[in-house]
Amino acid sequence: MKYLKPDLYEGPSYKYYVLGVLTIVYSFNFIDRQLLVILQESIKQEMDLSDSQLGLLSGFSFAIFYVLCGIPLAKLADRWIRRDVVAISITVWSSMTALSGFAQNFTHLLAARIGVAVGEAGGSPPAHAMISDVFTEERRATALAVYSMGINFGVLFGFLLGGWINEFYGWRTAFLVVGLPGIGIAVLLKMTVAEPLRGMSQGIEDNTETPKLKETLSLLWSRKSFRHLSLACAIHAFITYGAGNFVPSLFLRLHDIQSGELGSWLAVGAIFGGAGTFAGGYLSDHLGKKDKRWYQWIPALSTILTLPFTIFVYTTGNTYLALATTFLTSIFFSAYLAPNLAITHSLVGLRMRAMSSAVLFFILNLIGLGLGPLFIGMVSDFLNPTLGDESIRYAMVMTVPVLTVWSTVHYMFAAKYIRDDLANAPK
Repeated sequence: MKYLKPDLYEGPSYKYYVLGVLTIVYSFNFIDRQLLVILQESIKQEMDLSDSQLGLLSGFSFAIFYVLCGIPLAKLADRWIRRDVVAISITVWSSMTALSGFAQNFTHLLAARIGVAVGEAGGSPPAHAMISDVFTEERRATALAVYSMGINFGVLFGFLLGGWINEFYGWRTAFLVVGLPGIGIAVLLKMTVAEPLRGMSQGIEDNTETPKLKETLSLLWSRKSFRHLSLACAIHAFITYGAGNFVPSLFLRLHDIQSGELGSWLAVGAIFGGAGTFAGGYLSDHLGKKDKRWYQWIPALSTILTLPFTIFVYTTGNTYLALATTFLTSIFFSAYLAPNLAITHSLVGLRMRAMSSAVLFFILNLIGLGLGPLFIGMVSDFLNPTLGDESIRYAMVMTVPVLTVWSTVHYMFAAKYIRDDLANAPK
């Protein structure tokens, strides 16, 4: 049966149940993705890796396969049962995370991380489209914010479990323990979540054929607001993945702290990040009722507010004050994603939503995830002969302030064009 009891969505409780399950799925996405970040110093020592190689593992190689597979999987999701695409995807990435624990060298670990990337590529675009069909446009950013909090929950458990398991049992055990439960979540999704009817939230029946990729790309790129918001998100992600992926290394190299304690601190920071993610979506929906430009003003304001705090984290020698300050950066820097997803979905037609998410994620991850960790790692390696372990600190200080301002500028340009572009969006 193509649609399993779509009438379940007539009551509000099931809508929130589905949102909850999809958020758990997204949490496992980031548990498996970020687990490597807290484990990479132990892996670096055992396998004698450079920071550039760490950047390849957590960034470039992952991102290339993530974005290359994201588009065709999103196209499949716009044609097929989206719930099943997500269920298969989580099974793949969870299995490959567990297999990472058996890696004997850099090549083995690289292959496993590529497998994780292929699996994760099919997770978010179909989930985004399902949420947009379940929740109305006026509540969409808030719902997507709840879903996006899965990033923060994933970081929380990834850092917390990974840090302590690594300290007592080693990094290989951490991959196994954290990776395998995702398969159970895939079964839960398949058995309990009904595929929502396309257009359900808008009270319309979808009788259209799935547009070609070229049509979606052409529509999105014709909107000046999307050009700017996608570039802003990409630069934002460059900071998040580039500098963020090396924050644990910064503390482990330059501060007197062990992986278990560090993981606990960073896990608490993820809770603050979750609050920021929700606030970004909620405030955008609330303020956007009067002026749609708030969907870009919120990301702009929250991004620029992080700047003094990030510089302090990178430069201070006070370990615990630096860790506490990361809570503030987590709040502000996490507010950007939900408003941008909501606007992107509002710019396109019903059967373009999964693809529009994939296009946004293609740009965001290719630039941010693909180049961010690799660039920071290469700068650190370049500075290392002169600065030693301090090189990672200076790699961040030289990069993050410029990128923060650059991202903010593009959010403001997106706000300038957003009302006109929404007025011309397909109905």
